[in-house]
Amino acid sequence: MEENKEIILTQEGFDKLEEELEALKTTGRKEVAERLKVAISFGDLSENAEYDEAKKEQAALEERILKLENMVRVAIIIDESNVDLDIVTIGSKVTIYDRDFDEEVDYVIVGSAEADPFEGKISNESPIGKALLGCKKGDVVEVNVPDGITKIEIKEINR
Repeated sequence: MEENKEIILTQEGFDKLEEELEALKTTGRKEVAERLKVAISFGDLSENAEYDEAKKEQAALEERILKLENMVRVAIIIDESNVDLDIVTIGSKVTIYDRDFDEEVDYVIVGSAEADPFEGKISNESPIGKALLGCKKGDVVEVNVPDGITKIEIKEINR
């Protein structure tokens, strides 16, 4: 991730990032410090696998904390109450009809940092998310997906 690239989040996504950051700074750091303390008590650090593992875990934890701090610092929070209901934008809840699979699917368009396809949150940078942006209810959109081209129809746009 670029150092100062804007991170687009819903309020819910921003709150989750802040919660994770706080947990890592408090509980996470305490747990790693305790593992280090225990590993050091085993003596001879040059051949101490527990110590090496705890140091690696500490480095990974601090790297994640720095990444989250940067994300929180540059985050742009989408005001979902201002989401346009006429066109698909970031923050829109969209019901689409997938013609290839003959099914309706609900998606929320979010920034890439918040995307979670298993929860129906797709990135504005994903093929479907990108294709839906700017479209209106009733539009039929062709989307390049790994299996080829699929046609989807926008049934509803909500907040």
